[in-house]
Amino acid sequence: MGNKLFTEILENAPANEPERQFYFIEQIKALLDVKKGEGYEAKAMVTVIGCQMSAKDGEKLQGILQEAGYSITEKEEEADVILFTTCTVRENANQKLYGRIGQLKHLYQRNKDLIIGITGCMMQEKDEVETIQRKYPYVHLIFGTHNIYKLAEYLLETMLSKEKKVELLEDSAEIVENLPSKRKYSFRAAVNISFGCNNFCTYCIVPYVRGREKSRNSQEILKECEALVADGVKEIMLLGQNVNSYG
Repeated sequence: MGNKLFTEILENAPANEPERQFYFIEQIKALLDVKKGEGYEAKAMVTVIGCQMSAKDGEKLQGILQEAGYSITEKEEEADVILFTTCTVRENANQKLYGRIGQLKHLYQRNKDLIIGITGCMMQEKDEVETIQRKYPYVHLIFGTHNIYKLAEYLLETMLSKEKKVELLEDSAEIVENLPSKRKYSFRAAVNISFGCNNFCTYCIVPYVRGREKSRNSQEILKECEALVADGVKEIMLLGQNVNSYG
C-alpha cells in the first residue's frame, strides 16, 4: 500500500528543482498534519559530526525537516526521525558515528517507526556504507553529499514504504538553490560559495567524497547574504573546500 501511494505521489512530482523538493515537503507536512490533529507532535533530531561544511549541511537538513512540519529536538528518545551528517577525514569521526548508531538500537526496538538516516562524507565511502548496512540493519536511510537536497523525497518514500532507501552518487554538477535552512545562531551564518575540490592531495580524501569543484552563482550568493543581513546577521562566513579558487 505504501509503495503504491508513493508511486502515485511520484507521478505528480515536478521535474525541476527545488520545486520537486517543496512538493515532497508538502506531502510530508500533510501526513504530519493528520497526526497533529490527533494530538501528536512529530519531532526530528539532526546530529552533526565533522567540519563547518558538515555543520552547514546539518542546517539544511533541519530547515527541510522544519518546513515539512517536524519540531526539532535534541533528545533522541523524543525523535521520530534521527539524522546524522558525517565526516570521514578523521578516523575518530567514523568511530564516533558507529558508537552513536549502536546506542540507538534500543530506541528502534521500542519504536519500529523510528527512521534513522545517515548522510555526508562518510556515506561516499563504499566500505563504510556496506558496514552500516551489515552491522546496523535498523538504519533505513543512507544518502551522500551530492544529494542532500533530496532529503524530503527520500524521507517520504521511507515513511510510506517502511523499506530502506540507499542512494549514493559519485558526483553531481547540480547545485540546488533556495531550499530551507535553520541557522544555529541568530547573529552568525555560514554561506556556501563552492563545493568540492580539484587538488587531489595525496593525503586527502575530500575530492573523492565531496566531488570535483563547483561554484555557486554569484548572484545567488549575494541574494542569500542580503537576506541574512536583513534578518539581523552580523557575521557571515564564506564556506568552500577552497574558497580562494571560487569561480
